[in-house]
Amino acid sequence: MLFNSYIFVLGFLPVALAGFFAASRFGRQPAGCWLVAASLVFYAWWNPANLPVLLASVAGNFAVARLIGATAARPRLQGAVLTGGIAANLAALAFYKYLAALFALFAFAAPALPLGISFFTFTQIGYLIDCREGLARDRSALDYVLFVTFFPHLIAGPILHNREVMPQFADPATYRFDAHNLAVGISIFLIGLLKKCLFADQIGAVVAPGFAQAETLAMAGAWLVALSYSLQLYFDFSGYSDMAIGLARMLNVRFPLNFNSPYKAQSVIEYWQRWHMSLTRWLTLFLYNPLALAIARRRPALNRRTLPGFASLVALPTIVTMGLAGLWHGCGLQFVVFGLLHASYLTINQAGRTWRRRPPADSRVAVARRVLVTYLAVLVGAVFFRAASVGQALAMLAGMAGLHGVAFAWPDLSVVRHIAWMVALYAVVWGAPNTQQIMRAHGPALGKVLPGPLPRLAWQPTLRWAVAFGCATTLGLLSIGGTGEFLYFQF
Repeated sequence: MLFNSYIFVLGFLPVALAGFFAASRFGRQPAGCWLVAASLVFYAWWNPANLPVLLASVAGNFAVARLIGATAARPRLQGAVLTGGIAANLAALAFYKYLAALFALFAFAAPALPLGISFFTFTQIGYLIDCREGLARDRSALDYVLFVTFFPHLIAGPILHNREVMPQFADPATYRFDAHNLAVGISIFLIGLLKKCLFADQIGAVVAPGFAQAETLAMAGAWLVALSYSLQLYFDFSGYSDMAIGLARMLNVRFPLNFNSPYKAQSVIEYWQRWHMSLTRWLTLFLYNPLALAIARRRPALNRRTLPGFASLVALPTIVTMGLAGLWHGCGLQFVVFGLLHASYLTINQAGRTWRRRPPADSRVAVARRVLVTYLAVLVGAVFFRAASVGQALAMLAGMAGLHGVAFAWPDLSVVRHIAWMVALYAVVWGAPNTQQIMRAHGPALGKVLPGPLPRLAWQPTLRWAVAFGCATTLGLLSIGGTGEFLYFQF
């Protein structure tokens, strides 16, 4: 079931909200059971055959979590249990994401990739590690199942941490109707719906046919397609993140930020701090930091300001982490190139920070230059991210470099309209406040939100904003027909 579908907006969501607050009158457990049931219906709607995979994952990980708690007095055994649990999760992930593709390559019947398997697997691995570290309190089976299956994040994130969300499920205030939270949540959801339906889907209409013709696109067409995809991906994931945060807020739960104007980043390091923030945090906490710490313990004499120390303590963990992050997105070689390309960007950025003698200039021209260079670097990575193969990505980049010809002839009216729409969207990307800045006064999500441009656009529960969002609702509902799934659903 898609967030941007009539069955969800006009059917599932009203029933889920009404049932939750009605069940809350009888206590926390009935309300929790209702949310779990609604979440399982939401997940099974797309393909009921995938539901047993989710249930088996939840049951297995809960059993491992309990076993980790039971072996706290025997650290070696506890470590073995944790290792086995992580290995089982990664094996299941590898089977569905990689071995299934291999089966298909040899014409064997391959099982369908369960929606959201990467997200609910990473969420549970993090929980198991927290159990070992004593950071996850003993929770009931209902709390755990709700934490993993909660439908606003189940399909495409954010990747939740139990320390942020499970205490909210235990809070009695979560189970009381709150008109303010409902209004804030609906407003955030509607902003996300407009981003997805009006912005991402419309600008992305040229992307699929464009990449299919990558071998023949001249410079003008290649740049048009690549830039359109970067905007489609931006507003698609931004829209999904807003909708997930808004849905959770309607149910009195606050999610962590997952998207924070990444195209305003002045370096690729900052870009990953703004793009898919929950994935970046997960990779840093559970992969990069342990790897760098293990290297530092084995070779305590290393100094990261020397070339050998930098290579061992910074470059190597970065390459491993981003290489695996690329593989996480898919089994094609193009995803490996995407990950390693960003690893090289991050390593260069880190080297600059390590050996820079003077702080970077803070003039508007210097900031704009850094933003543009970062965006272009990310754009090259996005071509590999979208392409069906490395060859297709290289063909697209060759077209952007003019190797297929220039073809700067005056375009027809439809292309002019498309370019004008692109310019308008870039104005939104670089000149407008993001959703959390618009909603900043009302604590839209977990984490600090800095003020943005155009403070007059700050949301308030007033008649003016009610009329504006009424119009937005109409536009959103009219734009739903024919929209596609979110791009991150495939991961």
